[in-house]
Amino acid sequence: MLRVAVRRLSSYSWRSVTHPHSPPSSLGVRSTSGSYFLGCRRLSTSVLTPESSDGLFPSHLLSTKQVITPECNPGPGLYQDLVIPVTNFHYEDKGFMVLAGDVFDVPIRKDIVHRVVKWQLAKRQQGTHSTKTISEVSGTGKKPWAQKGTGRARHGTLRGPQFRGGATMHGPKPRSHAFKLNKKVRRLGLKIALSARAAEGKLMVFEDLEIPTHKTKNMVNYVEQNENAKKLLLVDGGPINEKLKLATQNLHYVNVLPSIGLNVYSILLHDTLVMSRDAINRIVERMHTPINR
Repeated sequence: MLRVAVRRLSSYSWRSVTHPHSPPSSLGVRSTSGSYFLGCRRLSTSVLTPESSDGLFPSHLLSTKQVITPECNPGPGLYQDLVIPVTNFHYEDKGFMVLAGDVFDVPIRKDIVHRVVKWQLAKRQQGTHSTKTISEVSGTGKKPWAQKGTGRARHGTLRGPQFRGGATMHGPKPRSHAFKLNKKVRRLGLKIALSARAAEGKLMVFEDLEIPTHKTKNMVNYVEQNENAKKLLLVDGGPINEKLKLATQNLHYVNVLPSIGLNVYSILLHDTLVMSRDAINRIVERMHTPINR
């Protein structure tokens, strides 16, 4: 089966196959009504075969990759659940897992991802920068010389900002750089990041993240076997296994996180995302939990 490239198809217009001055075709598409096309530009989840497409769609919009889809018929505006194979560190077949479409198949929005990343970076900034004002800088408070008669400029203290070792005016003080971002925007950003990795084929699902030994060389061998993975992010459901932590702590290109710590910035920093079944179940449960107002 061939799956239509969803987001490229959503912007495809029938105007490219009909002449602008020609009468309406037998397809029943009104080429002169702009509102009709705006109403039809929704997320497509159709699965087409070469026989059913009848040559209506350009070949570059169809993927030759074989996919398995669950038996469902989503309506307009609904999301398609994804089926992905499950394996482990030994590349053993562990069956398949269905990923919720409203978490792993949402439309990509760069503006939402940008807002969430800016919020994360601002929130984690320490804000411990500090400078001394004229009342905090060390020095005497005596008037350095007489007000008049010396020919020099008048000064009342040597702790002013114009003197060496003096105060800093309007300098930074310790503060928080965090700003508010709505929970639904933060949640949508995580869904978009997960959907992007799934669409790129860089999301891998493992039965679990158990490894037989804590030796780092085993993890190095696994990364070398996976040629497409340059930087891995391993996500487990609960607390991180001690063997896995020891095996990855000396590898700068492999990082481990629990599901509660999964975030947009960490996903973007790694080109390959490896999640356990438990981690996916917890993430989906968290995404489906109503937001507390």
